[in-house]
Amino acid sequence: MLTIIPLVTTSLATAWAIGHESELRNWPLEYWVLVTLGLTVASSFALTPPTFLALVYGYFLGWAALPLLFGLNIGAIAIVFGLSGFLQPDSVRKYLVQVYPKVTSLLNRFYQNQLRLIFFTKLSPVLPFAVTNLFFAMAGARFRQVIAGGTLGMIPRTVLAVWAGKEAQDIAYLLEHPNEGLSTKIFILVLIIISTLGIGYFFREKKSLDR
Repeated sequence: MLTIIPLVTTSLATAWAIGHESELRNWPLEYWVLVTLGLTVASSFALTPPTFLALVYGYFLGWAALPLLFGLNIGAIAIVFGLSGFLQPDSVRKYLVQVYPKVTSLLNRFYQNQLRLIFFTKLSPVLPFAVTNLFFAMAGARFRQVIAGGTLGMIPRTVLAVWAGKEAQDIAYLLEHPNEGLSTKIFILVLIIISTLGIGYFFREKKSLDR
């Protein structure tokens, strides 16, 4: 469900943006700020992927989009963290520990390496934004660590997406081929490799300690 909904909303947003390109180009900054506030809420509920938004913002605003996108990412993380309290994360963790005792050691390692694991997870352009936010909140991560790690991790892929949008000549082609270009593909691959190695190192360290 969390995969299908973003796909549908992204498709609808793509069609709308293509059909209203000239109108969007004439939007004042105030409109973009208001829209960003709404999209912050939408992104926290996995309705709009931030990377897709970075492409669109980069196309229309260029580098001026970065402050808005950073605010959107941080705001969405904060919303998910706040709403996670309604899911009673402490009770969920207690239940998991009772059913799967090995979860205790994994959680302990996570608490000791929160910033690093959050950073490498957020660095990946393929891991779902809203899902990872909810996972860290339910795991009991500290809010400051989630914000710090999430912000640092999102910078490379957000900058890449804005740059791709800024350099695009046609929005329709951009949104239909978001990863066009060898340099973009290489950069995305590098981010995925670094993220995978960082997350893998976390679990490898745990495994070695359990021996």
